[in-house]
This record gives sequence, structure tokens and C-alpha cells, in this order.
Amino acid sequence: MHDSEVWSSPVLRSVVGVTERSRHVTTHVEAVERVASWMAYEEFTFPSGSMDGAFSDRTDPDEVIDVSFFYAVLNFAFSDFDTGVKFATTYMGREWSDSEAMFACVNRALAEGVALLDGGFLAELDRDDLAGVFSGNIEIPMIDERVEILNAAGRTLTERYGGSAHRFVADCAPAMYAGGDGLMERLVVEFPRFNDVSSHDGREVQLHKLAQLWLWQLHMSLAATGTFAVADLDRMTAFADYIVPVALRLMGITSYTPELEAAINRGDHIPRDSAEEVEIRAHTLYATALLTDAINRIRPAHLALVVPQLDFRLWKSYHATFWPHHLTRTIMY
Repeated sequence: MHDSEVWSSPVLRSVVGVTERSRHVTTHVEAVERVASWMAYEEFTFPSGSMDGAFSDRTDPDEVIDVSFFYAVLNFAFSDFDTGVKFATTYMGREWSDSEAMFACVNRALAEGVALLDGGFLAELDRDDLAGVFSGNIEIPMIDERVEILNAAGRTLTERYGGSAHRFVADCAPAMYAGGDGLMERLVVEFPRFNDVSSHDGREVQLHKLAQLWLWQLHMSLAATGTFAVADLDRMTAFADYIVPVALRLMGITSYTPELEAAINRGDHIPRDSAEEVEIRAHTLYATALLTDAINRIRPAHLALVVPQLDFRLWKSYHATFWPHHLTRTIMY
């Protein structure tokens, strides 16, 4: 029925059931085809280079892996949940906000000699240490959760991989799925902060936003150099966050019940693992896979997309929109 390998991924297989049982969110297949009829003709370049290219020009593959792992571990919640103010900091003569503020703070700390890439240091990091790294306009949201996450990740890196994320990567098969030895398969087990799963009507739903995003970012940073590539990139889904659902909603590909729409527009918090939150994220993965397939049916084979390329297209266009997105207090996105 479906065109691409992404439908064989455990993540997408688990969300299809949610879309069939949904009570709060709907995906409109006819809208998928309508959007594909014009979006297929856009230019989709394959992103390459470091995700923090504005701040560094590092080329050592081990350092790229170690820095990007730190980013991936902390890549969540950059807006104050009560005021809506985004975390921002000044670096290199200008102000950066949101995830870019995180990149700026990390690069500033590394330049000052803070050992953020060493598992032993992370294992002992305390609140004051992290507040010093992330100095900005506000205290970085969920700082206590961030300290706990870094402590746990640091212990695992120290106890199993000599304190370095690049040794973890080298110890895994260079694919997401490899009979249990794949990078994502092991990442979500050995580093529980990446185990992004929920429950919907008593059934487990795999979403794995940050785990997949990290591997996509590694692929973008290193594939062109020949030092690392994700062998099964065509099984990677979109990254279920706050912004891509907005894009799908505004394009008419998804719709919400009036009650959910009103709650989001009021700025109400949508609880983590609620049916509403799980359905928003599940339909994001389902609809982007459908749209990628529909686009690829129109494009020449040599210009076929993988889902993360579409995800980036949607995120880039809407990440600064004033349209309200759902708010969920979580460490997973």
C-alpha cells in the first residue's frame, strides 16, 4: 500500500494504529495529495555540514559526534512554559535564541575550557555548573531535569565508553536498525532519556524524536566526508515536535477537534502522554510519511526525498510563525 521503506520502521508501524484510533486529530489524505501537487516542484537540497555551523568549523569526526551528542541530549524546551519567553544569549557580537542559543552557550563554554564533552565531568555536573554554561536572558527552562539527564548520560559514557560519545557510535552498527545492534536501537536502551515512547489506548507508541534527530544530524555533518553515514536513512521518520504539527495544520493536512484547537489557542498545557498529545505527534509522523510518498510519486527517481528532508522544509518555514503550537512540558522535544 505504501511506497517507501519508512513504513517498515518500528516507529511508523507503531503510530499507524494511533491514527486509526484517534479521537482528537485527523489526517486528510486528499489534502496530502493537494499539497504534494505543488510542493513536489520545490527545490529540496540535501542539507550538509554541522548543525551549528554559525559557531564553529570543527572537522574532527570524533569531536563532531561528541558535541552533537551533547546537543541532542539537551535539545528540548527553550521557552518558559509560563511566560512564553524564549531562552536567549549574546555571543560573537549578536543575540541568539531558542536552540541556537544552546549552540552558542556550548561553543562559548568549550572555548573557555569547560569539559562538556567528557562523560566524567557530566556525571558530576551540578545545577550551578550548568547555570554558568547557560547564562542568558532567563534561566534555561527545566534546568534541574537537564542536570539529571547529563549526570545519567555522563555515567553511561564513563562506565561503558571511556567517557566519549564517539566510542558509543563506533561500537554500534552504522544504521538505525541492525538486529538490536543499530544506533537507535541501542541509544534508546543505553541512554533512557532518548526512549521517547508513549501509550495510547493501552498500546505502546514509539516516537523517538531526539534519537532520530541526532542520527540525522550526524549524517548531515559527516556523510560527505565518508567518515559516517546512516545506512538505512530511508527508514527515518519525521521528528515529532511543536513546529511541524503547525505546518501540517495550516496546510489543511491535519485538523483538530474544536476542543483541542481552542485549548491550544488559549495556551493551555497539553499533558505529556495524554491522548491529545500522542495523537498530535503520531499524526505528524504519519502525515509526513504520506506526503513524502506523494511528492516522490511526482518527482524523478533521482530527486526522491527521504522524510527528514520534508521535515526540515516544514520546520524551516514555520519555526518562527506566530500561529500557536501545543505546549507540553517534556524532556523529549
